[in-house]
Amino acid sequence: MEASLRRDIRTPGAILMGLGSIVGTGIFVSIAIATQVAGSGIIVAIGIVALLATFNGLSSAQLAAAHPVSGGTYAYGYRFLNSWFGFTAGWMFMIAKSASAATAVLGTIAYLSYALQLQLSAGMQILMGLILLFLMTWMVSRGISRSNTANKVIVGITLVGLAVFVIAGLFMKGLPVEPITHALSDTSWNAILYASALMFVAYTGYGRIATLGEEVAEPRKTIPRAIILAMVCIVLLYLSVSLTAIHLLGAEAFGNTLGGDAAPLVIAAQALELPVIGWIVTIAAITAMLGVLLNLLLGLSRVLLGMGRRKDVPSGLAVINNASGSPVAAVWVTGAIIAVLVMSGDVVFTWSFSAFTVLIYYAITNLSALMLPEDQRLYPRIIPVLGLFGCLFLTGFIEMSIWLPGLACIAVGLIWHAVARRIQPTV
Repeated sequence: MEASLRRDIRTPGAILMGLGSIVGTGIFVSIAIATQVAGSGIIVAIGIVALLATFNGLSSAQLAAAHPVSGGTYAYGYRFLNSWFGFTAGWMFMIAKSASAATAVLGTIAYLSYALQLQLSAGMQILMGLILLFLMTWMVSRGISRSNTANKVIVGITLVGLAVFVIAGLFMKGLPVEPITHALSDTSWNAILYASALMFVAYTGYGRIATLGEEVAEPRKTIPRAIILAMVCIVLLYLSVSLTAIHLLGAEAFGNTLGGDAAPLVIAAQALELPVIGWIVTIAAITAMLGVLLNLLLGLSRVLLGMGRRKDVPSGLAVINNASGSPVAAVWVTGAIIAVLVMSGDVVFTWSFSAFTVLIYYAITNLSALMLPEDQRLYPRIIPVLGLFGCLFLTGFIEMSIWLPGLACIAVGLIWHAVARRIQPTV
């Protein structure tokens, strides 16, 4: 009999898992990347992507409630479409999120170096990143309960730091009226939509709730509720933080912080000229990156678990350790994949590449939701229709230099899948 994961996560824990996956590289890096593209139009982009993410979240919620197993859209594609769509979703997820996890590792080391004023060589940063990755992988391999507790602590510290930043900005500079009034006048719609495509990655952590569907208690109620509440929290957080940062520095200056040695929000915080605010935001950034890494190790390993069960990857990756209740082999293989990416890669390219691959992933999510039987449907069909259209529409604003390697990765994955089906039929 195939072993099952333990259902230890309830609504508060599921919400924090979603927030832990979202509040990280997105809020500390991608807001500045998108601001560099769209200026104050980032405020409009945040609203556009929030709407699309809501459609995607609702599609994910009803799929996870109808089919509460590990693997997310990889499992849904298999169940409601066919193996080709399912495998492509899993393949895209692994590529996109492994790169994001590697970015989180290097980001954590960079923030630590900045906070401690260390002058580390590139090689030393990579070595420290690999040590950090090893420790986090070991912790995740020990089981979901320990990981869930660590996630709550990490998210709590991060949210407190960001709240202090926003409140201090309001107290020192007043309401951010100017960024709102300039949101449409300072940029073009092409720039806003391009920024929306880049920002999309920053919203996709709520999918981790669905990816952990086999470990959520009462999934039909818990998963939809947790995804919707996590989305409300993150939209409010992104709007308040981006408005505060642009109000403090101006849109152009905030976008240009990407060329500095510190995280963009740390530079914005230093503009307040308060003695401790920079440290508070730096600590929040470090904990946020750790939260991203923790949740990506969880999510990616569960996708590998699902792929192992279907024999798209070696079936040994589907083995669950009886003592910890964790897919230990899948966790360590996930850590190894991330380790390879830690040792190489371009952060800007990786972020854009993640945007393309994640948009494809959620297009398949919405297509799967369209195929749900009526008796399993929680929301009207218009929800996945709008989500599917929005994802495909935004891919058109990703640069061709990202499209080409993205399509090449899809082709390689499908060739692998065809060979795997010939060697050993899927179950």
